[in-house]
Amino acid sequence: MASLSGKVAIVTGASRGIGRAIAERLAKEGASVVINYAHSADEAQKVVQAIASTGGRALAVQANVSQLEDIRRLFQVTVAQFGKLDIVVNNAGVAIYKPLADATEQDFDTTFGLNARGTFFSLQEAAQQLGEGGRIVSISTAATAMGSPGGSFYAGSKAAVEQFSKSLAREIGDRGITVNVVSPGFTDTEMLASNPQYKEIGAKMSPLGRLGQPQDIADVVAFLVSDQGRWITGQNIEAGGGVV
Repeated sequence: MASLSGKVAIVTGASRGIGRAIAERLAKEGASVVINYAHSADEAQKVVQAIASTGGRALAVQANVSQLEDIRRLFQVTVAQFGKLDIVVNNAGVAIYKPLADATEQDFDTTFGLNARGTFFSLQEAAQQLGEGGRIVSISTAATAMGSPGGSFYAGSKAAVEQFSKSLAREIGDRGITVNVVSPGFTDTEMLASNPQYKEIGAKMSPLGRLGQPQDIADVVAFLVSDQGRWITGQNIEAGGGVV
């Protein structure tokens, strides 16, 4: 029997990249997965179809998780469709790289609005709706540990996610709910492609000599949300191939 058989999961930002890999991995383990997307409806449907083609269950739900009303609707639709919620993976995010001195108010608001504010209220909904033994994983970045030119407000927004998660782990642990963070390093996604200088740098920085792949991150998340991950909570797992 698959390790997540009978479980219901939300994965935000799941139409591509790391989010898609996580959604497909959880479905492979037997979970029914809600594929959240903001704008990429066609891509989200492709993920649903890919999961269905292997016998899994998935549903695409549009919601801009920088907006509180959309977050609440996402959770409501999930419970209405599947009857419960067991796993929440906060993956949706945006990375704008720019020197701090040149950043605009819009750059700041866009980044913190999705990465920090959106994750905060997704965590809040998860805390209210998950049952006993639920699992929460939020995706951060190795940039919070490394520091990088131009990454001040991206890393800052993700550092907030790490602190939210540490506190929440202690607030809801008595319900058997684990709350963790996974911090990818240089991972071969569209987000990294928009900053091509980091591809070569990332491969050189890893002792393993390559970039990460979305599946590398998905495998870590799948472990944390499984029963085997029951004794890990309040942690930030650096899944970056040793770059930090």
